[in-house]
Amino acid sequence: MPDKTVQIPTPDGRADAFAAFPDGDGRHPGVLMYADAFGIRPVLREMARELADHGYYVLVPNFFYRHGPTPVIELPEHIGEDVRPSIIAQLMPLIEAHTAERILSDADACLSFLTAQPEVAAGPVAVTGYCIGGLLALRTAAAHPDQVAAVASFHGPVGADGPDDLRRLLSPLTAQVHLGHAETDMTPESLAELNQALDAAGVQYTSEIYPGTVHGFTMSDTDAFDPAALQLHWDRLLPLLDRTLTHS
Repeated sequence: MPDKTVQIPTPDGRADAFAAFPDGDGRHPGVLMYADAFGIRPVLREMARELADHGYYVLVPNFFYRHGPTPVIELPEHIGEDVRPSIIAQLMPLIEAHTAERILSDADACLSFLTAQPEVAAGPVAVTGYCIGGLLALRTAAAHPDQVAAVASFHGPVGADGPDDLRRLLSPLTAQVHLGHAETDMTPESLAELNQALDAAGVQYTSEIYPGTVHGFTMSDTDAFDPAALQLHWDRLLPLLDRTLTHS
């Protein structure tokens, strides 16, 4: 499985990114994968490789590149609850600095780079993301409705900024959507409200709480990791990509 580090030109500099793609000379559908707030690290590289093994060119950008290349902050091999608060404290200024304007500017740059790669097939792409990356994925899909055919968000803060922001986020979407929520992030009542907003926006979607999960359940280097929920994530993501993206 080939992989490499690449540099994405942006209006504010160059964003380092990790790319993984299948062996051979063919061209493959593109997937833009946004990491969680902890960024590109071994677990994200492995997830990108696993997705690439199913026939996709996967690009994982460092969306905190304005503050330095990967790793933007030093991380332990395992992000346990004992160190998580101090790490989040370091990351919060970076998250707050990542404004809507920067999100959209970087989305333009990442999609332009992804679709220009010689290994990427012509046609629509997908965007997926984890934690804050799930919100970035939805914002990217909403800003590029003619280009993004599928979007998935896992334990992402969808709707965290209130109903007005949620309506603005959902209304431009034409992509098929999957939202996989942690049980600790979403009550059944708030899930019903979110799904009503998706219905009102006319979005084709699945949106569900993954049973027994806590925020971060896909990440095997954290205490939140849930192997069954990670498998459910693949069981939802792979069919979504298969039915929306064209394989040569």
